[in-house]
Amino acid sequence: MKIVTWNCNGALRNKTDALDALDADVYVVQECENPALSTSKYQTWAGDYLWMGTSKHKGLGIFPKKGNKVRATEWHGAFSQPGVSNSSLASQWTTADLKLFCPFILNDEYQVLGVWTKAEGSKVFRYIGQLWKYLQIHRKQLCRNKTILLGDFNSNRIWDKPDRWWNHSDVVEELNAIGLSSVYHQQTLEEQGQEATPTFFLQRNLEKSYHIDYVFVSEDLMGCSSVEIGNQDQWLSVSDHMPLSLSLEAVS
Repeated sequence: MKIVTWNCNGALRNKTDALDALDADVYVVQECENPALSTSKYQTWAGDYLWMGTSKHKGLGIFPKKGNKVRATEWHGAFSQPGVSNSSLASQWTTADLKLFCPFILNDEYQVLGVWTKAEGSKVFRYIGQLWKYLQIHRKQLCRNKTILLGDFNSNRIWDKPDRWWNHSDVVEELNAIGLSSVYHQQTLEEQGQEATPTFFLQRNLEKSYHIDYVFVSEDLMGCSSVEIGNQDQWLSVSDHMPLSLSLEAVS
């Protein structure tokens, strides 16, 4: 099983050939347009897809290939900060308040959460803060075997702030506590914030490279998982992000 996550930097309708070269079973694509409102060629390529977005031009798409099947799961819930009595939106939130998190079931076997953290609509809990909020509601759903969390987190430990409790490091720690670990970091033995291989090049500038895309898997999958990051020489002409390819050996 091969699952690819990639922020396509828009206009996926013109970039499907690049993805096809990866020969994946499922593509989790950030910043792609809604196939239903695009070209017939793109609609045909998308197949039996899942898609969500805040505009028709930019969303999160799940595209199964080679006979694989994906089924959306409906996760709903709410969270409020214990000990906080005011009604501020900063102290309580619902799943509906958090955009571009797509939980789905792959082949009735794997539980997958596709992620594209955004900044829109939030001046405080931006990017990784959105994932932190999502975890407060759905930690129990993610604490299961055969679980995969992957996507564009727009985050790295280097941007942690001392007066914030929803830092990148805090999210990684919470994920580890429920049995989800980064395949890349387990594979390379690199520390968070010290990644040698970037996944993103700001303005496609080689001098502004960062590691902000991730694949986390549950403990039972780690031993049969490996991840490969696309090479900038091949992908930078197509997107500012590199694709991450998760390979999973069959598990019982």
